[in-house]
Amino acid sequence: MKQYGKKTFLIILATVIAAIFLIPLLWMISTSFKNDFEAIAGGLNWIPKDFTWENYTYTLFSQGVDVPIFTWMFNSIFVGIAGTVIIVTVDAMAAYALARLDVPFKKTLFSIFISTLMIPFVITFLPLYMQFSNLGLLNTYAALIFPYTANAFGVFLLFQFFKGFPKELEEAAVLDGANKWKIFTRVVIPSARPIMWTLAIFSFMQIYNDFLWPLVATNSPEMRTITTGIAVMQQGSFVSSYGKLMALTTIATVPILIIFLIGQKQLIKGITQTGIK
Repeated sequence: MKQYGKKTFLIILATVIAAIFLIPLLWMISTSFKNDFEAIAGGLNWIPKDFTWENYTYTLFSQGVDVPIFTWMFNSIFVGIAGTVIIVTVDAMAAYALARLDVPFKKTLFSIFISTLMIPFVITFLPLYMQFSNLGLLNTYAALIFPYTANAFGVFLLFQFFKGFPKELEEAAVLDGANKWKIFTRVVIPSARPIMWTLAIFSFMQIYNDFLWPLVATNSPEMRTITTGIAVMQQGSFVSSYGKLMALTTIATVPILIIFLIGQKQLIKGITQTGIK
């Protein structure tokens, strides 16, 4: 009876937490199908009285939109994928070297990596901006991609997995004549795919959803990402068009949703394996 009560409590708690996250999302979707008058009027009407697709057709296809929506989406997706690929590649090599190779002072290096997690981004923001400004890379894809190319979180996540990787598999590969690189790419990496998928999903979400850095690193409409584009439209053409603004925001969530659905199983498996390790 006690165990049943505990299970019921956890289910209720999970339902409440899920509702807290889902209610704003559902309200956003509901508002995106309302006309401007009904959206501004507010109220608790979840189902639009005058259901319309006008907000989506205007946002996606109308020539009245003064900023290229598809360009924003392309920039966000391209920067997210490019940054994610670099992050996973660099962090995997760094984590494996620190976990399994004879790297001088690797304990000290690992401690330095982990300590950077405690440094707020706002502290490194100005030096990072000045560096890209001096290199003449502002308002380019390089400025949007390179700041994300490696992070201590990814190194720490993969380090935990590589540290517990069975030595017997590596020894068997050595007996078969494999060198360090082949062991890493053909033995270790295939086993680490769930963890790497987890890192890839987190990294893509972080890059795709970032707002502050793309805002200051770009100054032309063609280089904006979807997050900065939404902010521009909120203060510009859509300042009083809440329905269109919510339609744009709903469209912006589609790539993240697709990435999550594709990697959902690997994400859950990766988190589980990380916890076990």
